Amino acid sequence: MDLDINYLVSLSNTWLPIVMQYGAQLLLALLTLALGWWLINMLIDRVGALLTRRQVDPSLHGFLGSVAGVVLKVLLLISVASMIGVETTSFIAMIGAAGLAIGLALQGSLANFAGGVLILTFRPYRVGEFIEAQGISGTVTGIQIFHTTLKTGDGKSVVMPNGSLSNGNIVNFSREPFRRAEVLVGISYDSDIKLARRVLLELAQDPRVRSDPEPVVVVTSLADSSVNLALRVWVANADLWPVTFHFIEEAKERLTAAGVQIPFPQRVVHLVQPQA
Repeated sequence: MDLDINYLVSLSNTWLPIVMQYGAQLLLALLTLALGWWLINMLIDRVGALLTRRQVDPSLHGFLGSVAGVVLKVLLLISVASMIGVETTSFIAMIGAAGLAIGLALQGSLANFAGGVLILTFRPYRVGEFIEAQGISGTVTGIQIFHTTLKTGDGKSVVMPNGSLSNGNIVNFSREPFRRAEVLVGISYDSDIKLARRVLLELAQDPRVRSDPEPVVVVTSLADSSVNLALRVWVANADLWPVTFHFIEEAKERLTAAGVQIPFPQRVVHLVQPQA
């Protein structure tokens, strides 16, 4: 019995300092892990609520929340492992090398991903809007994290990478409620400009045309065979093309009825006879 007691005492004297030392580190590491895990989840929830208030696409903030949660939790696990004495230098170097290799292999996809994040965050265009970018114009039918889908006027579906879209010029034709329609007409040099202006301004008395800014008719150029006029009116975005096509047809008929000539291209040639 005395031997057992002496053995237990010697055993406790050997292991108790180790347990006290590493037990405290283990307990602190577990507390850090629990507190850090809770803080990361709370941070992700707060950022998700902020993105929701800013009307960011739900698929985007869900994806970003998942990625941010994984990255932060991996960093937390590495920190906790280092607290209990685990060597993490080689592990961090391995993660860095793997991340570099993946980044080089997927640099095009990562550029498209970053472009998708910017587009879904700042919204230079939305689904249903008509845009022109990279020499292609069409209605936006879908915005994904890597690409945007457009439907052109002739019914084609075009998939455009978000990387090039976010780094190039984008013309959004649908963002403003009103647009200026312009009808170009050429009249002969013998015709009365004031008469042609009155005829075109009468044409602008259409209920779809806004009075502010008021319609104007200006002389745009003196061409080779015509004086070029432009009728400029402001209409609702949806009325732009119907008004433009209607005004082109009506301008021809009304100018002809008023005696204003719309000339065809012509050239005057003077022949000089050589003297004998």
